[in-house]
Amino acid sequence: MKFRNILLVIILTGFSLNANAQWKKNKANKDTKIWRYDLECEGIAKQGSKLVKVWSYSKNPKHAISRGMKNAVHGIVFKGYAGGGQGCTSLKPLVKSAETETKFKEFFDKFFADGGEYLKYVSAATDGSIAPGDRLKISRREYKIGVIVNIQFDQLRKRLESEGIIKGLTAGF
Repeated sequence: MKFRNILLVIILTGFSLNANAQWKKNKANKDTKIWRYDLECEGIAKQGSKLVKVWSYSKNPKHAISRGMKNAVHGIVFKGYAGGGQGCTSLKPLVKSAETETKFKEFFDKFFADGGEYLKYVSAATDGSIAPGDRLKISRREYKIGVIVNIQFDQLRKRLESEGIIKGLTAGF
């Protein structure tokens, strides 16, 4: 009887921890779902890559940090960025039409899902630490967090070309 009660407590504790983790994950998704971020060039990266800083907004700084990579890939695909210092030139978005996102909604939903394929094209450029100037509290309940990431631009472009979402560089000739 005693063993049975202990086993029941262990099972309930495990279930509770799993439910709590799922709740936090859903809350992070809801908090950052609207693709609210800013993207800027951070410097020169190795060939075929882009080094960018993505500023993500969230009520919870941990959510903004965790969504930084996803926002960076989304920004390269749909927003691009302006040039600036550090040898950066402006970058146009890979997808130039807003209609394309709705036309390939199923692909992009799967691509940007948690643990989705977007992770193949992005990596953290730092050890995961956030510089003090990149953690800004912009209102009483909201943070703006800057994360520096490296985007595998050429590979991402080839993937979108192979899916027929964008035209290849040689398509016009």
